[in-house]
Amino acid sequence: MAFGLIPTDWIWGLAGGLMIGAAAALLLLFNGRILGASGILARLTDGSLTRNGSETLPFLAALIGAPALAVALSGGATTQVTGNYALLITGGLLVGFGALMANGCTSGHGVCGMSRFSLRSIVSTVIYLGFGMAAYFVAAYGIGVL
Repeated sequence: MAFGLIPTDWIWGLAGGLMIGAAAALLLLFNGRILGASGILARLTDGSLTRNGSETLPFLAALIGAPALAVALSGGATTQVTGNYALLITGGLLVGFGALMANGCTSGHGVCGMSRFSLRSIVSTVIYLGFGMAAYFVAAYGIGVL
């Protein structure tokens, strides 16, 4: 425990949340755009990367570099990710499909949309959090894969 009161995991979560919030605020302030990680990543596949590479490339560099830097500074990370590759691939596809259906992901809806009181973002966030919790309980207690 850090500081004797708060578990270290919470501090890392808080730090990550503050960084995402700061990135969203800076993108809106300097570029007039709302942060949506799935939209930025989608530019890699739809051919629009060349149109707006000035924000996409630094975002992708930070998306890859920040965790690598955190691992290098902390000496590694412990995770509880399953070794079941079929489950990981299925989960990744479902998350991608959900982001496509909702016209956004957690950073777009959960951070930026909810802070603007967007009804669509509030509904999307409640739905994906609810399905995420349900999926966890089914995986952990229903079929026992976690």
